[in-house]
Amino acid sequence: MSREHLLPLWLGFRFYRARQSNSFISFISFASTAGIALGVAVLIIVLSAMNGFERELRQRFLDVVPHAELVGVNNPVMDWQAMVADAQKIPGIYAAAPFIRLQGLVQRQGGFQGVSLVGIDTTLEESVSGIRQYMSQNAWQQLGGSENTIVLGQALLDKLGLREGDALLLYVPDVSGREAGKLGAARSHRFVVRGAYKLGGELELTTAYASMSHLAELLGMGADVSGVRIAVNDVFAAPRLIRELGYTQTQYLYMSDWTRTQGHLYQDIQLVRTLMYLVLALVIAVACFNIVSTLVMAVRDKTSEIAILMTMGLKRGAIVLVFMVHGAISGLLGTLIGTLAGVLVAANLSTLAAALEQALGIRLLSADVYFIDFLPSELHSQDVVIVSIMAFAMSLIATLYPAYKASLTEPAPALAGR
Repeated sequence: MSREHLLPLWLGFRFYRARQSNSFISFISFASTAGIALGVAVLIIVLSAMNGFERELRQRFLDVVPHAELVGVNNPVMDWQAMVADAQKIPGIYAAAPFIRLQGLVQRQGGFQGVSLVGIDTTLEESVSGIRQYMSQNAWQQLGGSENTIVLGQALLDKLGLREGDALLLYVPDVSGREAGKLGAARSHRFVVRGAYKLGGELELTTAYASMSHLAELLGMGADVSGVRIAVNDVFAAPRLIRELGYTQTQYLYMSDWTRTQGHLYQDIQLVRTLMYLVLALVIAVACFNIVSTLVMAVRDKTSEIAILMTMGLKRGAIVLVFMVHGAISGLLGTLIGTLAGVLVAANLSTLAAALEQALGIRLLSADVYFIDFLPSELHSQDVVIVSIMAFAMSLIATLYPAYKASLTEPAPALAGR
């Protein structure tokens, strides 16, 4: 670049450094830089937290919750082996496993607690669910037998006041007279607690696991099952894939997928991400408006200098560039500081949140309410780039009007008024 092109850049930097001569202009400039830095940092941190929640939803929660399932409408699924074979033929489905589901009540102090008891075949369940890693090895081995073993969620176990080795009664309605329009008295089935799984969220309070073979014997189902659950490569393709599988079957079946049962979690994460993005983008925009104020006052303070430069031959386009550089430096500094601070905090957000919880003796996230009990974070480079470009672009746009007004300065009246 020639000296003629470098001159506006150098003058803009000199004007920026000379702003300290006016303390009020200096304060407004500092406020705009700090505001941009704060907005950029918080936006990067929030987006990283939302990315972390989405990651945990996919890797942790959807690792246990079935991606999709087919359930018999009026009768159990009879030939589940053929259904599993059909599922494995469909591209996108990588595993399928049978299950038996039994809804019932367990008694606790002060009333009853509803429980969904899921009978699983451990040799097949491991291919569609990661529940094994959330319970002890002994509990998993007990589920592989044919005894009256039950594994509860840790939250439910604590709520019932039970321990490993204790017995509990599960009350289920007698539906033998359903066809006649009558329901019999509730039946009770005895189970022995052989462990607990710790996953977090509502699942711990509502779902328990038992041996599929024991439930089949208990309910007189023989080789039949309640349904078949599938695991897919792309969780967002689950609705399409379960319908593709369901339409190949001759039996009447309910088709369900995770977007119906747990989709609100993903939608909530996306909604919060969008709202926070808009709110914090507006915060950055408001901070950029301070650049307008700074430059307007700087132009009025530097009127005589502008007139002298113009009489010396500096063109009006160069004057525009001078004050754009002047304002852009504040935006650039704010963006760089905010980006650096945001990246550092986002990369260590889980550790910082845990330290804050320990120091203040509080829980930021309760496992009884959320599906995790820690604050996750996953930093994406594209988020950092987009936020940084957006903030700097806003600061550049904010410089246009004051810089244009500076270029309209008439040298003779400005010098006459000195």
